[in-house]
Amino acid sequence: MTLTNGHATVLNPTDLNRIPGAVVVAIRMLPTHRSPETLALGGLLALAAAMGIGRFVYTPILPFMLEAKSLSAADAGLVAAANFLGYLVGALAGAARSLPGNPRTWFLGGLLASALTSAAMAAASELSFFLVIRFASGVASAFVLVFSTTLVLERLNVAGRPQLSALHFAGVGCGIAFSALLIAGLERLGSTWQGLWLASGVATMLLLLAAARLVPAHAHQNVSQTGEARPVEADRGFLSGALIRLVLAYGLFGFGYVITATFVSSIARTTPDLQASEPFVWLIVGLSAAPSIYLWNMVALKTGARRAFAAACVLEAIGVALTVLTTSPILFLFGSALLGLTFMGITALGLMEGRRLASKAGPAAIRQMLAVLTASFSLGQVAGPWLAGRLYTVTGSFELPSLAAAAALLVAAALVVR
Repeated sequence: MTLTNGHATVLNPTDLNRIPGAVVVAIRMLPTHRSPETLALGGLLALAAAMGIGRFVYTPILPFMLEAKSLSAADAGLVAAANFLGYLVGALAGAARSLPGNPRTWFLGGLLASALTSAAMAAASELSFFLVIRFASGVASAFVLVFSTTLVLERLNVAGRPQLSALHFAGVGCGIAFSALLIAGLERLGSTWQGLWLASGVATMLLLLAAARLVPAHAHQNVSQTGEARPVEADRGFLSGALIRLVLAYGLFGFGYVITATFVSSIARTTPDLQASEPFVWLIVGLSAAPSIYLWNMVALKTGARRAFAAACVLEAIGVALTVLTTSPILFLFGSALLGLTFMGITALGLMEGRRLASKAGPAAIRQMLAVLTASFSLGQVAGPWLAGRLYTVTGSFELPSLAAAAALLVAAALVVR
């Protein structure tokens, strides 16, 4: 890869010959037997590529785009919102029962689209192109999440190893950590922001090859259904106030985490006292996120998903506030660690609680509930970066939107605890 300070980075055939030797050989050496551990590892790599890189690499690359004036803060928030809107569309489309094909085809196709859209960002220069590309990237990442999770968790359950799902979901944090190391390393080599996007696309493509080998095809068995789906009665548990409060809380959580998750690297880069922490902040978020599903599952087993959800929201509110209220690098990084430790856990806990509350009304109600929660969460994600970008334009700081996000997280905790 040619890395220069003054020109857009271009990947040519000579560069491609430099990447692969050892990497491709290593991929070919990966096991193909269908052990539960191998399957979970394949799921981890899929989520690392599509979510950790494809969806979240925008955060560490954004400061370079802002510095090069390729985007304003307001436009940056709009681009992030487009990605989250694409995620909403992809998640709802992926949940449609009428979608043809099998999960493996869809999640590998989503990984390919994620790689291509990341690389395409290097060639974009107009805001309209950034919006379209990141929207498509959001759709792709949602497809990978929905279909890889469907496929991996189904097989793990059949194998009697559902606890390995924590390894699968650790892929998001591992991908974030990897992208942080990738961006920091390429920055030291003098890469432009275009080169960073191109490298992200190449990394996603390599992870696609590894995931395809670790999650082999098999004859998909459809769950048999007897007759037509029975009508679902409006069970009181399904229409309860607790469920309505959970939907509102989940949307507030989407708003509450996403502002910091989008702009935390930019905050570090634009605050003189925090600039030394910039190479580490996104890495810490990723390393903290990797074990978070497992840890919060343990908490939920002892306290219940609802109380665990509320506790995680409070911790995340503290972390979000710390990223803008302190100029101490240690406290700033601690706040970033709290963000990483909680955002994936809250995502899972909210879905767990929604499933429990809707379960009395039958399987159809569960699917509807998960779709409603996803929509609420995604709307919060879309609103967060858009509002943050607008407020930054007015105030010149991310303090006000971040504190609003922290307040939203506290309200979410109060709604669920009640």
